[in-house]
Amino acid sequence: MPEASSGRVAPRGVVRSRWLQRLALSVALGSLVLSVPSVSFAAGTVRLSTPYPAVAVAPGEKVSFDLSVRTDVADRVDLAVDQVPDGWIATLRGEGFVVDSVQTSGTDPVALTLDVTVPEDAAAGVGRVVVAAESGPASAQLALDIRVEETAAGQVTLTSDFPELQGSSDQAFTFSMRLSNDTAEDLTFSLQATGPAGWQVEARPSGQTQAASATVQAGGSTTINVTADAPEGTEAGSFPIVVQAVSPERTVEGELVAAVIGDFSMTLTTPDGIVNTRGNAGGAIEETITIQNSGTAALENVALSATPPTGWDVTFEPESVTVPANDDGTVVARIVPSGDAIAGDYVVTIRASNDQASDTMEMRVTVETSLLWGIVGIALIVLVVVGLGWVFRTYGRR
Repeated sequence: MPEASSGRVAPRGVVRSRWLQRLALSVALGSLVLSVPSVSFAAGTVRLSTPYPAVAVAPGEKVSFDLSVRTDVADRVDLAVDQVPDGWIATLRGEGFVVDSVQTSGTDPVALTLDVTVPEDAAAGVGRVVVAAESGPASAQLALDIRVEETAAGQVTLTSDFPELQGSSDQAFTFSMRLSNDTAEDLTFSLQATGPAGWQVEARPSGQTQAASATVQAGGSTTINVTADAPEGTEAGSFPIVVQAVSPERTVEGELVAAVIGDFSMTLTTPDGIVNTRGNAGGAIEETITIQNSGTAALENVALSATPPTGWDVTFEPESVTVPANDDGTVVARIVPSGDAIAGDYVVTIRASNDQASDTMEMRVTVETSLLWGIVGIALIVLVVVGLGWVFRTYGRR
């Protein structure tokens, strides 16, 4: 009969209990690990961007890049300009401050500006500026290329759609000019206007009566109003006006022309200044009309017309005339009253005009009884007297 073994076999229930204890311990350790907070190096990524990573500027100019910094979670991001050409100046700015780091929200990007000043002696070619961002183990770099070129600065222009205006010397010349800034930066200009000696000339921003300067944004423009008043008695001619817009960086000028065609003054009168005349009904009355021109420009093609009483006829010889500056011209008016006009005073209105000036005068016409009828009347009276005398001599003796 074989001997019984001396080793013991553990009951099945005890083995199952130990297995459950180990499982519980594993679950507890896993929960402890999951409960530990995430550390910052698990923050995610950092992104740097700009809408225009490559631009062109002229030597001595400053260019500004709009940058944005974004992270997946709220965190602090350290910034630095890692690469910049010798002699160039690069500065990171945010809301007016020079910044070395930003705090992100994890949702919205943070806006920055990188200002890069290119020295005046910079050689033509491409210079690279590199901006670096770092947040824990996450980092990013942004390369910006700046091409240096003499003609890349853009232009500032001062122009007018109507650079020459025409008018008389007694009226103001008002010009409208456009000041355009096609450079990459905002510019402030002081405005100056110069005209001929004795002229009053002013240049103001549109809508302003006292401002003597204007700020024009990069790529924008503004309107400049220029007024010029000629001194009294200015003779006809073309007069140049120079307008300048001056800034510390740029100076631009535009030329205007005020074409003075003189001032016009017309006066109607007679050689002796008397505006009364007389004549008989149906008979022609001739009167000389004087056209006085006291202006500085000739009165060309002055036409005459009249408004007489009904049934009257008025004509002029010549019908039109040109009167030189500071001189007189004459026209003969032929006035024919109506044949059945009764004796009395009448008014004939005479008008002279051209495109620049006009004047009127009233001529008083006295219509008298016709001399023929007077003679006829006297003759009848004489005949009556003679007849009566004959009658008395012939029949008075009987």
